[in-house]
Amino acid sequence: MAGDTGHGQQLRFTVLGPVRARRGKELLHTGSPQQRALLAALLLRGGRTATAPELVDALWGDEPPHAALAALRTYASRLRKVFGPDADALISESGGYAIRVGVDCLDIDTAEHLAADAEKARAAGDRDRARELINAALDVWDGEPLAGLPGPYAETQRTRLEEWRLTLIEARLDLDLEVGAHAEAVSELTALTAAHPLRERLRELLMLALYRSGRQAEALAVYADTRRLLADELGVDPCPELSELQQRILQADADLALHFTPDSRPGAGPAFVRPAQLPATVADFTGRTSFVDELSDQLTTAEGRVMAVSAVAGIGGVGKTTLAVHIAHTARHHFPDGQLYVDLQGAGPLPAEPEAVLGSFLRALGIPDAAIPDGVQERAALFRSTLDGRRVLTLLDNARDAAQIRPLLPGTEGCAALVTSRARMVDLAGAHLVDLDVMSPEEALVLFTRVVGEERVGAERDAAMDVVAACGFLPLAIRIAASRLAARRTWTVSVLARKLGDERRRLDELRAGDLAVKATFELGYGQLEPAQARAFRLLGLADGPDFSLAAASAMLDLDPDDTEDLLECLVDTSLLESAAPGRYRFHDLVRLYARACAERDEEPPSERDAALSRLLDFYLATAAGVYVLERPGDQLLAHLTPTTHPGLTFTDRAAAGDWLFAEAGCLLACVRQHADATGDTLRRAVDLLLAAKDLAESGADSRLYEQAAAALLVATRAAGDPQAEGRARYVLAHVHSIGGRFELADEQARHAVLLGRSCGDPIPCCYASNIRCIIAIYEHRHKDAEVYVGQALAAFRADGNRPGEASALSNLSRVRLDSGRVASAVELAEQALALYREIGASWRVANALYALGLALTQGGRHEEALTRLSEALPVFRDNRQRLWEGMTHYRLAEVHFAAGRPTVAAHHAEQALKLRGIGGEWRRGNVLIVLGRSLESLGQPGRARACWTEALSIFEQLGTSEAADVRRLLTGTGVAAVA
Repeated sequence: MAGDTGHGQQLRFTVLGPVRARRGKELLHTGSPQQRALLAALLLRGGRTATAPELVDALWGDEPPHAALAALRTYASRLRKVFGPDADALISESGGYAIRVGVDCLDIDTAEHLAADAEKARAAGDRDRARELINAALDVWDGEPLAGLPGPYAETQRTRLEEWRLTLIEARLDLDLEVGAHAEAVSELTALTAAHPLRERLRELLMLALYRSGRQAEALAVYADTRRLLADELGVDPCPELSELQQRILQADADLALHFTPDSRPGAGPAFVRPAQLPATVADFTGRTSFVDELSDQLTTAEGRVMAVSAVAGIGGVGKTTLAVHIAHTARHHFPDGQLYVDLQGAGPLPAEPEAVLGSFLRALGIPDAAIPDGVQERAALFRSTLDGRRVLTLLDNARDAAQIRPLLPGTEGCAALVTSRARMVDLAGAHLVDLDVMSPEEALVLFTRVVGEERVGAERDAAMDVVAACGFLPLAIRIAASRLAARRTWTVSVLARKLGDERRRLDELRAGDLAVKATFELGYGQLEPAQARAFRLLGLADGPDFSLAAASAMLDLDPDDTEDLLECLVDTSLLESAAPGRYRFHDLVRLYARACAERDEEPPSERDAALSRLLDFYLATAAGVYVLERPGDQLLAHLTPTTHPGLTFTDRAAAGDWLFAEAGCLLACVRQHADATGDTLRRAVDLLLAAKDLAESGADSRLYEQAAAALLVATRAAGDPQAEGRARYVLAHVHSIGGRFELADEQARHAVLLGRSCGDPIPCCYASNIRCIIAIYEHRHKDAEVYVGQALAAFRADGNRPGEASALSNLSRVRLDSGRVASAVELAEQALALYREIGASWRVANALYALGLALTQGGRHEEALTRLSEALPVFRDNRQRLWEGMTHYRLAEVHFAAGRPTVAAHHAEQALKLRGIGGEWRRGNVLIVLGRSLESLGQPGRARACWTEALSIFEQLGTSEAADVRRLLTGTGVAAVA
């Protein structure tokens, strides 16, 4: 048996590709094709002996040579010499031969073991492990099995092994669809159906993947293409499974949204995530017996009837969340498939968006990001489908109103939802409503005693009752007051009671609503040291979901160490939460209280404005530093409004980019907070959007960025500041251009240029002119485009802005290309590329590579174009530029199609479509055109028409000229021109 030769090296063989033998890293020469055919025939028998006649038949079939037996003996002898120390692996017995190899010494054995383990994992419900193992099995292949070997046996085995490989691929794709990775599967299935057009299982999987990707028309077109092909080639109809799937798609069968078989249903095995998101319940939960019984009964009887919804309403601080969390923990064993939780921030200025909440819920349930659709309705439908047949409890905490939570309700029997809100949700159909009042005196005293301790309270029972009465029997107020007392061992209960007896601090604020919460927070605030109290007041002024230690340091104008000490003290007093290491957040009610304190106590009042100004400076200075790392030599920074306070500095470009995207929510909230400012402050807010404009192109933060830009435009116009208005209009033009709203973008850019010229500001003159050129290119207005790019190029050069000059040269290349001057376009793109590289630009080099790729494509230099575009793609992807990542995939699709590779073209078009949420419908329409062309070339005309029909609908709604081109495609009278 082949094994260790004494040097620690085993003899290993491969048949899933070229037939090879290796010892360690050394490739052994296994001789002629016939000799390797003998080796393969023996290896594939699994150590069993093959007789000489069997081997002759395997190598030569019905026409063996005269000296076939002698040739066999010669081949065997030569193989033994090749094996050297392992010559005894080739055995002669019973007039034939056998090869005996060790464990895992033959690649096909390895693949079979992996495939078998995958079947076991799938049977156990571990789909992720099964996918991993099947992919590992497929990775063993190294091309065509038994590549280049002659003989009937080799041909038969090639067919068998290729069929096995396709079966494994189908099994893995089936698993992909089970776990929701349908968007990724579409491009692979498109290529496979083109390569194996008569394989109906692949067609079935493609239909399902397309349907789950929201592409119903294409899914039905696949069926039509398949039926036509089978009739033409074989004279048969599609299989029953395929026909049934078509009918289910036509009927919009809800089970298809994420179809799970009984054995593969989410939660049936360890592969599907069971969320357990409930916050910790409090150990000293007190009282509320009737409410606990009432709500627990509602939840625990959810099985077998319409979904239970209970909504708990009451003033802030009355204990809604504490009660809901306690009940949810009590009832969690009735919901074995998991518990979901979200704080909807309904009491704050920025309530959570249902779309974002649904996205987080779907991820918690195991749905991959690529499978999560855009839009509230689509996500809500997928959420309900995912929970169908499962028993999940959803706790929706701190809701603003019924409209916010309706999309978040599971909607299926067996599931339940528990809602807390300050508003009584009388308009929430079918909900069981509970109004939560303050505690009874007895319950309040028990809660106070559990926090403070029996010994201290027992000695001063009357004083303790005075304390809870002064707190209005409000649970949150009682808990905070008791915690203060528990943390101060030198205080007596009477001391605390006397403090609460001061009506100036308590009585007026304890009468109703949020005022009761303010009174409770006053207890903690009043015990703070002066520096702590100042930090509490000032930090509460900032909008945004949370804040970093660095941002807090800027607001307080303190060094980071002193700032961290203050913040941790506030955390200890429960006035601040530690969201993560180095990040902090206020509860929404505490933030409101902190702001009230700032308005009341901060002396002088101008300090509030100064703190927010320092925060704005921090974000602007830091974002400017990130910008200069991304675009060395860009003169934008020279024209930004100066800052007084510094920001963070980065030497690593990746870390700088990470900071920008991590701080996006806080940074944009800071911009919005200054939308009512004037003068220098308003200009800095506008400039912060300029410095952070990468956020607009990422897709993740585009909507918030656009809202901030729109708010600033209104503010700059009201302030009568032409410089700020010109820049704000440029920013908004940039946003509209990315979103494919070209008419709006051009209008804003036109105004921006005029304002820039009137006040001598080069920013809009440079950048807005560049945008006007891009829009004119897209709209095929070649003369206008040349005028605008000329203006931009002149403005950039006058400003000494070399990266801007390179950008304008790239656009000028596009202009020349569209007017047929290909050689000039290539030359200009190469100039732009050289200029970017000369100044050490980072990812912006990809823009020039992109422009050069387009010019080379039109010049028929397809392989060079592919090289350039392929260089650009990872640069865009690594720098989170989803718009340009998608556009590069689109251009690669064009080049591959022009080069006669429709399968690869379809793959890149599918990758472009996957990057939804950025780029706008116009760009999506153009991708659909090239995808349709590729599909038509692959023999899928029905699906191609579905793509073009969708593209036509897009262009007709936008009123663009591409509609006529697509009509010609649909009627077969012409070829559409794409931008």
